[in-house]
Amino acid sequence: MPLNEGRYVGPLFRALNPVYARDPLSGRGAKLFGGRFNARGTLALYTALDPSGALREANQVGSLQPTILVSYAADIGPIFDTRVMAAIEQYGLSESAIADPGWRTKLLEGRMVPTQNLASRLIADGFAGLLVRSFAKGATSTDFNIVLWRWTGVSCVLGVVDDEDRLSRM
Repeated sequence: MPLNEGRYVGPLFRALNPVYARDPLSGRGAKLFGGRFNARGTLALYTALDPSGALREANQVGSLQPTILVSYAADIGPIFDTRVMAAIEQYGLSESAIADPGWRTKLLEGRMVPTQNLASRLIADGFAGLLVRSFAKGATSTDFNIVLWRWTGVSCVLGVVDDEDRLSRM
């Protein structure tokens, strides 16, 4: 896994709703609706370590919808590594709590989502994001995502790979 001393340097991928494709660094969709690792009102970019993982993540509910695949060049840290069980337990969670398939139902019902609480604590502790196994349908134990809460500023560089300026023409 390309995590070195809490930093991730390499490519990341997102499959975006075309509504957000003109501004692939905004995090607006996640802020509006919330997600497994961000409460409503918190910016987040949900990225995958490979393109197929990004497509699986973006289309977890219902049928495949129109999607724009975006690639990023990343040099970001610190990243919390959920593969380290002792680190997860230090924050009062278990691997099963992170993998909870009922998180979306809790969110829709307005109930507490433990993974959102974890994210809030990690943000307060200065983490830019977290590395987590993908739980999307069809994912294997080797498919990972990085959820980012901070992708600009000190120790965080995330650039869209768009050498031909295609996104500006959408």
